[in-house]
Amino acid sequence: MSQHKFLLARKKGMTQIFREDGTVIPVTVVEAGPCTVTGLRTPDQDTYSAVQVGFVPAKDKHVAKPQRVAAEKAGVPAFRRLREFRVQDTAPWEVGQEIKADVFEEGDVVDVAGITKGRGFAGTIKAHNFSRGSETHGCMNVRRPGSIGACAYPGRVFKGTRMAKHLGAVRRTVKNLTVEGVDLERNLILIRGGIPGPPNGFLEIRTAKTGSN
Repeated sequence: MSQHKFLLARKKGMTQIFREDGTVIPVTVVEAGPCTVTGLRTPDQDTYSAVQVGFVPAKDKHVAKPQRVAAEKAGVPAFRRLREFRVQDTAPWEVGQEIKADVFEEGDVVDVAGITKGRGFAGTIKAHNFSRGSETHGCMNVRRPGSIGACAYPGRVFKGTRMAKHLGAVRRTVKNLTVEGVDLERNLILIRGGIPGPPNGFLEIRTAKTGSN
């Protein structure tokens, strides 16, 4: 079984690349690492196996005291982002080890997780693709959602009824994306297709669990 690969990254934007036969491939450019292993979780101490990774060094004044003390004990700097990646065995990693973009190579299939763009408070037309009401003959129900329930029975609004809500700013994972290129000098990875999140949004990249492109 091949070693599980993972990395924290930051989305930079989208572009396109051209193959020799003229095929155009849309790709997302991500700043991948360098990341530092800040801790190891073992079954003996923590009942599970995982590798904790830090990304983007942080100033002490921006780090909570428990996190700062833990970093000092481990002998590593404090980071803005800390994430744990589950693994079967922590033997290949050690605290302080650096993980760079070259952990992935062209052709790898990955899962990418990130926080989607926040859209603020959205009505039913934007959030759920409702249709507009009639705008003629004095109709006032132009962008209203309409009825949300029945009458005396059942006398309540059912769970899951589509209404206005906060839209976006939720964690989403896009699966089975192909790595189209790696630039180690600039710590960049080109991943085919779109990835959730705004520019400079933080991402988690790991080996795809199932399937392939």
